[in-house]
Amino acid sequence: MFNLKGRKAIVTGGASGLSLGAVEALHEAGSEVAIIDVSKKVEDVAENFSKNGEKVFGIQADLSNRDDLKKAFETAVERLGSLDILVNGAGIQRRNKCEEFSVKDWDDVIEINLTSVFLMCQLAGQLMLKQGHGKIINFASMLSFFGGYTVPAYAASKGGIAQLTKALSNEWASRGINVNAIAPGYMATSLNTQLINDPERSETILKRIPAGRWGTPDDIKGSIVFLASNASDYISGAIIPIDGGYLAN
Repeated sequence: MFNLKGRKAIVTGGASGLSLGAVEALHEAGSEVAIIDVSKKVEDVAENFSKNGEKVFGIQADLSNRDDLKKAFETAVERLGSLDILVNGAGIQRRNKCEEFSVKDWDDVIEINLTSVFLMCQLAGQLMLKQGHGKIINFASMLSFFGGYTVPAYAASKGGIAQLTKALSNEWASRGINVNAIAPGYMATSLNTQLINDPERSETILKRIPAGRWGTPDDIKGSIVFLASNASDYISGAIIPIDGGYLAN
């Protein structure tokens, strides 16, 4: 039920961080993957995967540019030949006190973290509805459940991802498309560098995590494969925490 051999997947932001973990998971399970990322290294990352196993394509694109986004999606589908799985992992972070948070930073975060996700889901949904099946996996966050500190735009975007996931599921679940989200906890990635390097905040966070450590990209891989596979055919509209027990504590 977890075999993804022959499945075709798009992963945004897959050149690094948690999204790279998603690419690894899908590739290891047998999927052919197209990575869309703003980084210039995306083609090198894809080439390294392709040396062993299924083909991986790298497509450089700026998802804050809506024309670029659409072109990248179309290029990915053309190279893959079809589309079974979409993983929306691209995201950015901006930090400042709420009273000092700039409109520019707000717009940048909302565009990448929420609007581009909606547009990618819409493009994928149009294809998947025609074929009668598909799996969409969005990246929510712990901040889909609470507000955080100094990250109002990020919190708003991830709250939006949770509700967008549910809204899409409401309309598409009966038509063969499963739309779910994972909600990573505190992960040791570049997005959280400032938190990790803040001894006081890092200690406070670790004290609340029953697992006693920050998460890693490997920690999301099982959930990605599960939600992309036939094993999750009766799951839709779910927001699944991957947090070392943080929410339960």
